[in-house]
Amino acid sequence: MNIIDEIGILAISTRLQRLSEQLRKDGALIYKSFDIDFEPKWFPVIYTLHIKEMLSVVEIATEIGYSHPSTISLLKELEKQKIISSKKDKLDERKRLIVLTAKGKELVSKMQPVWSIMKDTLNEITDNQNNLLKAIEETELKLARQGFFQRVEGLKG
Repeated sequence: MNIIDEIGILAISTRLQRLSEQLRKDGALIYKSFDIDFEPKWFPVIYTLHIKEMLSVVEIATEIGYSHPSTISLLKELEKQKIISSKKDKLDERKRLIVLTAKGKELVSKMQPVWSIMKDTLNEITDNQNNLLKAIEETELKLARQGFFQRVEGLKG
């Protein structure tokens, strides 16, 4: 056991980052093993467009919970790979609407069986994930109501 594991809750951010990095790294290896050219960081955008079909940049950012600049960065990568395309909204020319291209849709169809295997494996790893996902959801809700910084500030005085 290392120091990060020993200190418990104080290192939660570090441990979540470590877990995330491991899952992303293994996710990339899984896609590669199925001969799918895909970066795990693209997943939230691809999956969202697979389900919602056409969204604006702001709508995608809201759906995936990323900042506008982070979302734009991902969209630029995906557009460069010709996985998504964008067009101006006819009603509001300032707004860009994003869709999966034919290449993007083909990629999704190749990934769907892999997602099923990944989901089953993650359920096994996390004991059917109920506790882990419930804890994450509860924590996110509490932080949405009042952030970590604000909570600490309240305890300082």
